Amino acid sequence: MNNFEFLYPYIFIFLTLILCIYKCPTIIKQIFFPHLHLFGKKSYAIHKEKLLYSLIFALLITALAAPISYDQKESSKRKGRDLVFVLDTSGSMAESGFDKEAPQKQKFTALKELLKSFVSHRYDDNVGVSIFGTFAYGAIPLSYDMKSVTFLLDFFDVGIAGDSTAIGEGLESALKILKQGEAKEKVIILITDGYQNSGATSVKVAVQDAKKIGVKIYPIGLGKAGDFDANLLTLIAKETHAKMFQAKSSQDLVAVYTQLNTLEPSAIRSRHYLNKQERYPFPLALAALLLTYLLLRQKEERL
Repeated sequence: MNNFEFLYPYIFIFLTLILCIYKCPTIIKQIFFPHLHLFGKKSYAIHKEKLLYSLIFALLITALAAPISYDQKESSKRKGRDLVFVLDTSGSMAESGFDKEAPQKQKFTALKELLKSFVSHRYDDNVGVSIFGTFAYGAIPLSYDMKSVTFLLDFFDVGIAGDSTAIGEGLESALKILKQGEAKEKVIILITDGYQNSGATSVKVAVQDAKKIGVKIYPIGLGKAGDFDANLLTLIAKETHAKMFQAKSSQDLVAVYTQLNTLEPSAIRSRHYLNKQERYPFPLALAALLLTYLLLRQKEERL
């Protein structure tokens, strides 16, 4: 289906200057229309030269607005990466003191707030969320709708999946979400503050399953050294060709998200057109013909 639109429609606001041809004082007219001699000196109820000059100006504005025709706009079909966050909701995530500016705030509350900000800038990705504690489940399926993702995050809290830490099951749950996606790049961001102490699936098995489908896993350990299994998280990152991070505070977590944006940048969504054709030469050519006609007419009158 053939479509038509202007890339810069706001340019049409300059059409209001046409009124100046008829209403503005001569001094102001000369600022916008330096070739006032083309209007001629005769006075008619409807001045032919002024009408032609107005038409030329309108055609030039139309050309500047960049008219195009195209078969289909496909921005909605663009694919970024499939990105799933695996969030630890075990009992230790209820601890306070993680956010230095708000020491009374729970660690998991601070995590959700920062996660919302990070997700809101994933412009062209599919984002999902997996929750784990004693068990794990896919909490949010892959979605382009970042507003819905951030809205649903408010419904999760500490202990929603039990108080233990089943990292392996959390990863397996995320892999199930990723298998529903179609993007070539698939990434898991694992966020935990503990050690694997629950679940029927080992971390080793989950990592092997991730490697089979080319998934990168970026683990983030929350807290000081010893609060989480740094050796395990480092091994997970190494096996999946990713990187392990440590965040001792909310401020550190902000820096981690900044690094992740560098390592896994989100493409900016832009419009793409199929069979796009520029149409500005048509109004531009017509304006040139009319202007040539006026110049030749003035030359004949002078002879």
